Amino acid sequence: MATNLTIRPIETKKDRKAFVDLPFRLYADDPNWVPPLKGEALGLITPEKNGWYSHAKVQLFLAEEAGKVVGRISAHIDTLALTMPAGQGFGPGVGQWGLMDAEREDVFVALIAAAESWLRAQGMTRALGPISQSIWEEPGLLVSGFDHPPTIMMGHAKPEYRGWIERAGYAVAKELMTYDLDIRKEFPPIVKRIIKSGENNPRIVVREVDKRKFEEEAAIILSILNDAWSDNWGFVPLTPPEIKDVGVKLKPIVFNDLIRIAEVDGRPVAFMITLPDLNEAIKPLNGNLLPFGWARLLWWLRKPKVRTMRVPLMGVVKELQSSRLASQLAFMMIDIIKRACVEHYGATRSEIGWILEDNQGMRSIAETIGSSVNKVYLIYQRTL
Repeated sequence: MATNLTIRPIETKKDRKAFVDLPFRLYADDPNWVPPLKGEALGLITPEKNGWYSHAKVQLFLAEEAGKVVGRISAHIDTLALTMPAGQGFGPGVGQWGLMDAEREDVFVALIAAAESWLRAQGMTRALGPISQSIWEEPGLLVSGFDHPPTIMMGHAKPEYRGWIERAGYAVAKELMTYDLDIRKEFPPIVKRIIKSGENNPRIVVREVDKRKFEEEAAIILSILNDAWSDNWGFVPLTPPEIKDVGVKLKPIVFNDLIRIAEVDGRPVAFMITLPDLNEAIKPLNGNLLPFGWARLLWWLRKPKVRTMRVPLMGVVKELQSSRLASQLAFMMIDIIKRACVEHYGATRSEIGWILEDNQGMRSIAETIGSSVNKVYLIYQRTL
């Protein structure tokens, strides 16, 4: 270990900029890393710009050597996560770390030690990571699927990080995966029959959202989400400040025909959100909207033409989850949105997820329509 390596908590705006800038150097030669917009990355770690901080405690650390930043990490505690059932992954005494990058393993060892020390001082007894920073943002370490870029709001990492984390004494807590689907292909006959049956059922309506009623539609989706996902591992309810910030961030890539709400007897019971892969548009910008990046991005947002769509969220209310109707509604929404993706946006593939390894219902739906796992992420844990 280098004797002149120092780990310190960040204190200034300059430190935050250095925190954001480090990955641009470490991943400069990685063709599959997508440089985030620096303004967005700074907003993520700025309390005034991230609603998640309304229920979180955070300490960011920088590793420096000979005046050069060589690593970074975030230690954080989601106070809402502390109130969740322990059997669902979080619960009392569980802190997290994330936003981890380092030049070498000895740098990582020093960073994780600093993060763990801070968590212990806050009374935490177990650490989960990487979670960067909310479970709703970029959870997990990429361990499979390094050969193609991540989609919007999914993470990338260096392959060696897995060994560093495991040699530091961490064991796998949960596996997350995404599925790749060629949306130009027809669904299997059995799926078509299920969809047709649903289309002939007058009780079922699958409708577009109305972006003009953004807040009203978001409230409907949130209500279904918080019910549908409430028993899932790692679930933490979204709060009004987070919803507001997410709305501002995602509203430019929300399109009516890509988000659907399924109603049964006039009651909203399921939803599916699909987003054009913004990463395809921002990757060439190398993190900067100036001098001309903003104009290119605005032009793209007018009517995106993309190769890839991402399905980050879908859900069915709990009372229907064990019924045949749940999968029927899912297949109907997928089919309608799939056709819109191809016809209106020129897309050829979709990435579904992330999906928990033990979410057999969602995995079965993904596999039945012909998709296959393309990326795997791991969340690790360790007793402090």
